[in-house]
Amino acid sequence: MNKHTRPLLTIAIPTWNRADYLVKNIEQIISQLGELSYPIEILVSDNYSSDDTKARVEEFLNKGLPIRYIRNSENIGPDLNIAQCFNQAAGQYVLIFGDDDLLIDGSLKHLESLLARKSYGVVSVRAYGYDFDFRAEYPGGSEKLYEFANSNEFIVKVGKSSTLISVNIISKDYLQGIDANDYCGTNLVHIDLIYSAALKAPANLYVDSYLVAYKRNNSGGYSFSDVFVDKFGAIVDKYLDSGLSVDTKHKLESDMLIGYYPYYVLRLRLHGTEDLSIAYSRFNTRFSQHWAFYCFVAPIFKLPKGLAITYGAISVFIGRILTGDLRRGCSFVWVRMGKIIGI
Repeated sequence: MNKHTRPLLTIAIPTWNRADYLVKNIEQIISQLGELSYPIEILVSDNYSSDDTKARVEEFLNKGLPIRYIRNSENIGPDLNIAQCFNQAAGQYVLIFGDDDLLIDGSLKHLESLLARKSYGVVSVRAYGYDFDFRAEYPGGSEKLYEFANSNEFIVKVGKSSTLISVNIISKDYLQGIDANDYCGTNLVHIDLIYSAALKAPANLYVDSYLVAYKRNNSGGYSFSDVFVDKFGAIVDKYLDSGLSVDTKHKLESDMLIGYYPYYVLRLRLHGTEDLSIAYSRFNTRFSQHWAFYCFVAPIFKLPKGLAITYGAISVFIGRILTGDLRRGCSFVWVRMGKIIGI
């Protein structure tokens, strides 16, 4: 496939039994196709859904819309389905995109202009959570672009955003010969792809602008501490032999402990989604030498529940200030308050 026929971008959507979300996702992408100058590919990888996903996608196909549909003959699990998205993508760049996420209005044209101007290993954008209306809940703000020749500096800038699959656009050109199946078993296939591409490329781009909306609190079925402490940590450690510096590792851990973990540990205390003692043990094993663990996370585990919730809310608020996420947090509070008082 030559440069004139190869898609600039593949938007690859792994899905399983979420037809309504998937349809909204595809409709939002299709609404922006007329603005584009380069061909893109929409790839849907259906992990043997038992709902009406197949029929709903076929409605798009029958209209002649540019969608490539893969339906697995059995449920192969989320990791292999995500890996299949990357392996099957024909585009120069691949955005593995959650089936319940949305590209906001005008974002696809903007991404096209960024991807076409230079060869990047990874282009990372920002996302915001929404509950009801992704347009009304958009946090706003101006955009800044940060181009990095130093891969470690880029990985630090991306920080906790590497955990969100839908905000990281990965170049296949820097991962030729890579089989994403080799990264399965962690629920974090995409992080291996991000780090591999970023460390190999001469340039990476961070787009400080909200271009993706994700459905808030709409995932599960796994142990948070197992995936995002143990397995995420093991991935970071692995890349110390491939160009990731010890200083970058420390900064990544600080970013997670200050701006990411407090919110999810607070949810754990509120909802009891996993065994507290096991979760704390994983955190303590990984971060016992890190000051931010004792300041931002450990008290949410150890304090009595009422105090832990108060402490956790304060930790989340301070963390968002320190990591530049306050505007997104304020937007969330405003929308929730509006629903409560009927604005």
